[in-house]
Amino acid sequence: MNVITLSQPGGLDKLTIINRPDPGEPGPGELRVRIHASSLNFHDYAVVAGAIPTEDGRIPMADGAGVVEAVGANVSEFRVGDHVVSTFFPNWEDGPAPIDNFSTTPGDGIDGYARERVVGPAHGFTHAPDGFSHAEAATLTTAGLTAWRALVVNGGLKAGDTVLTLGTGGVSIFALQFAKMMGATVISTSSSDEKLERLTALGADHTINYKTTPAWGQKVRELTGGQGADHVIEVGGPGTLPESIDAVRIGGHISLIGVLTGREGQVPTARLMAKQARLQGLIVGSRAQQKEMIRAIEANRLHPVIDRSFALKDIADAFRYEESGKHFGKICLAF
Repeated sequence: MNVITLSQPGGLDKLTIINRPDPGEPGPGELRVRIHASSLNFHDYAVVAGAIPTEDGRIPMADGAGVVEAVGANVSEFRVGDHVVSTFFPNWEDGPAPIDNFSTTPGDGIDGYARERVVGPAHGFTHAPDGFSHAEAATLTTAGLTAWRALVVNGGLKAGDTVLTLGTGGVSIFALQFAKMMGATVISTSSSDEKLERLTALGADHTINYKTTPAWGQKVRELTGGQGADHVIEVGGPGTLPESIDAVRIGGHISLIGVLTGREGQVPTARLMAKQARLQGLIVGSRAQQKEMIRAIEANRLHPVIDRSFALKDIADAFRYEESGKHFGKICLAF
């Protein structure tokens, strides 16, 4: 089978396609899955670029979707032919988060899904949504579940709430879709007027160009009659957090998800205190939350937004496209 490996210390030129034997038959509690798609996330980019050190020869990619080829003993949830999608934390079944690192995350602490077949624990997968392509299913593991947990699980999103999304990456687009699905008002930002038009077409009620309106937190309050947003999907990190705090309503909820502008920085603590807002960090979610999200997706016939798909052998080009920032929604690998 074809496999992509990453040589230390990382870098897109260190991604190599090699041929390895198929993984064999699944043992008790395991599945053998033919992987057909993956999707790119900023975390995957950080691994392949060398910003997050990993083992030499690591197989990257946290997201994987495909078809069950064989089922091991004591597995009752899956059958041969089922379409499945991976989980970000294979050992987090339900309940509060039990882990604060990526030691068990595919593509980082363990080998990921940039390969054609895998044998692994059945609890490392859930059923994919009915009617989804493999590429669509592969977008759910990281980006989809992060947005779902931020808004629905942690945020308690309800109809009539106002949600602020930043940019047009996978998490932000999913947040827009979930928010509209739940009956919320959405305010979305981007530096591109063309992308703002596409956000409007997806259902955004208001859009803000953050380049021409650098004080976008104030603009959010103006658009909400001075109140501010109930929920903020904060993917930028220290470079955008001050404006997000300005944008959130008193007693609102900021989901700290991304570090696109850096890992550390100053936080206007006095302003956060005055807002009496909840600033909550999170990393993706549990298998039970993923199954809950998929039920909601099926009930509402929601489909992810995919910008482009690349062949497995073109994985470096896919990441270069991600680097360019030209994408709108998810970038996938299909193989």
